[in-house]
Amino acid sequence: MRNREIMKNVYFLSDAHLGSLAIDHRRTQERRLVRFLDSIKHKAAAVYLLGDMFDFWDEYKYVVPKGFTRFLGKLSELTDMGVEVHYFIGNHDIWTYGYLEKECGLIMHYKPTTTEIYGKEFYLAHGDGLGDPDNKFKLLRHMFHNRACQRALNFLHPWWGMQLGLNWAKHSRLKRADGKELPFQGEEKEFLVLWTKEYIKTHPNIDFFIYGHRHVELDLTIEDKARILILGDWIWQFTYAVFDGEHLFLEQYIEGESQP
Repeated sequence: MRNREIMKNVYFLSDAHLGSLAIDHRRTQERRLVRFLDSIKHKAAAVYLLGDMFDFWDEYKYVVPKGFTRFLGKLSELTDMGVEVHYFIGNHDIWTYGYLEKECGLIMHYKPTTTEIYGKEFYLAHGDGLGDPDNKFKLLRHMFHNRACQRALNFLHPWWGMQLGLNWAKHSRLKRADGKELPFQGEEKEFLVLWTKEYIKTHPNIDFFIYGHRHVELDLTIEDKARILILGDWIWQFTYAVFDGEHLFLEQYIEGESQP
């Protein structure tokens, strides 16, 4: 992170699932996200995208997914201005092999990371694979991260590969009521909270844990010191976190009202 003297804000958001076939308002959704990014471009020292910004993303050597021109263009504008844009892969956008770094200037993260921002320790992750008890999900996650499986997917023609990924994601979402994730399960059942409580026992220096993945808004203090934030999403909630060097806030972007 840059020198504290600049004291610009640091922003965190996740789970836009751009391009989802299960979301009717996907073009409006992308435009709203781009307008938010435009509104913070002069205030931001860094932007952390904590995964699943695309509903399915798979790069081939000479081909990348169709669409997302507004979003990718705005990210490129931010990095051209000198704003650090960090991108964490989630469980929908694992298959990235260099395009986002080379063309858009993003700083890619393929696993959770601990970083210091303005003197505070942050643990940042998408959140998948951290204490999730679902064995089927664990198996799929292992397959998706397996290099041989990734190569096999890219042997398919891009049309077939994208149709497979987008329709898989669509059916997975539509199996849930209203296409939405389960609500917050409570402090004693929410797997990211349980995992964090165990992790902090051996890493007591961390001040903030920030996750995506669950599509719920959560701001919870544990051990009388550390805070857990789950960021919500950019499908229905349009929520983000902002750190000004002293305070961390979980906010909602409301067009025409918000001052990010």
